[in-house]
This record gives sequence, C-alpha cells and structure tokens, in this order.
Amino acid sequence: MPTFETLSVTLDNHIATVRLNRPHKANAMTATMWQEIRRAFEWVDGTPEARVAVLQGEGNHFTAGIDLQMMMSLEQHIADDCEGRRSEKLRRLILDLQDTLTSLERCRKPVLAAIHGGCIGGGVDLVCCADLRYASSDAGFAIKEIDIGMVADVGTLQRLPKLIAAGAVRELAYTGRQFGAAEAQALGFVNRVFDSREELYTGVQDIATAIAAKSPLAIRGTKEMLTYARDHSVADGLNHIATWNAAMLQSQDLAEAMTSNMAKRLPGFKD
Repeated sequence: MPTFETLSVTLDNHIATVRLNRPHKANAMTATMWQEIRRAFEWVDGTPEARVAVLQGEGNHFTAGIDLQMMMSLEQHIADDCEGRRSEKLRRLILDLQDTLTSLERCRKPVLAAIHGGCIGGGVDLVCCADLRYASSDAGFAIKEIDIGMVADVGTLQRLPKLIAAGAVRELAYTGRQFGAAEAQALGFVNRVFDSREELYTGVQDIATAIAAKSPLAIRGTKEMLTYARDHSVADGLNHIATWNAAMLQSQDLAEAMTSNMAKRLPGFKD
C-alpha cells in the first residue's frame, strides 16, 4: 500500500478508497496533492485486487479547490528573463496539472466521487473526471476561477458540457455562483443526493460493492467504451467495440457469468 502526505488510501473488499486528507485546510489542493492524486489512481489502475475506487474528503468539506499559496508561488516555478520561455514553462505546468486529474479517466477501474460540504474550483475539475458523482445534501459547488480573474484551465470547461446542458455550464462559469446538491442533481451533475454524509458513504459503498461483484474485464471494457464514445462519433465507437469484443469475448469471465446464472449462484471472477 503506498503512503501519501496529502491523501489516505485504503483497499477493502476490492474497493479502493482515496481520501483527500488536509481537513485543517479544507482539503485545499497543494502542489503535492495534485501529484499524489495521479500517483494514487495509477496505483488503483495497476492493482488487480482494486476493482472500483471511491474518492472522498476528510473534514467538513470535500475540497476548497487549488491552494492559494500554490497559486502565489507559481511565479518562482516559471521564472525566466525570456517571456517566451516563461510562457512555455507555464503551459507545461498547466498541462501537467490537467494530466494529474485525467488520471481518474485513465484508471481502468470506475471512480465514484462521494462529495460533501464545499467542492469549489479545482474540486469541480476533479469530480468531473469521476465516472459517477454522489452528494450529501449539504454539498455545494462553484466554478470559482472567474472570481479570481482567470479562465478555468484543468478540465471543467471541457468536461462539464459533456455532463450537463451547455447553457447551464455557461451560467455557472460566467457567474461563479454556488449551486447546491439539489440543483446539481436536477442538472444531472450528480447521480443521487443523500440526506447526510453517513448515508452518502453507505450508499456509495453499496454501489461500489455492486460494481466490484461484476466481471472486472467487462467493467474495464465498459469504461473504455463509454469514455471513447464521449469523444468520438457513433461509427467510431461501434468500430472500437467490435475490435475490443473480438478479443475480450473469449474471456473466462463470460463463461463464468453464463454458467453461474444457469446454476443460480453468485459468479466468482478473477481480479
């Protein structure tokens, strides 16, 4: 099990739980946390026993977004007497931050975000990368970048329009206003709202358990196909799944699923 400075990671019954763990700072995302998020989901991806991941936050909030101290220290990381080289360094830094969050999409296992309290700025970028989002009734979201005079640049403006209506995205991005769990559900941003944080965690664990009981190979392929279809035409998606299943339908999982169904018993799949 890897160790982290800003996260805690556990694995139990095939469910990996990744917790943002700076509760005294509302889980504000430091430079270390950004990098550790990628490390954590690379570990989930590469660990056969982990079949599904749950992302949540310790303390009173999911995350307050990017740590302001990190924002203020950017200048020293891109310092150069050549304006072009400064811009190139900043571009590479932004691309790397984007990649840390994209690690949730690259992870072959489904990622379920369980959100409570505030989920602000970079937190919205983060949960947009999850496969499924669930919230407690006290959750609140905001695309806050507009209020510090910048354009959100690590994924919200690219992913959120694939999740909710374009007009809603523009309103939230232009105003930076907070929207609560009920509105997030009405928009289709979160799958379900739970009355309390405890019920949220119990409910998400139940969903994760149901996913973990399925064929890991079929779940992996389903995530691959859904993400591919989001970014490609229907024709491209159909061609991709035909090629995929030409190989993957020969798996032991298919035979186990069919025989267990006929025998009226629970299937048992290899990791």
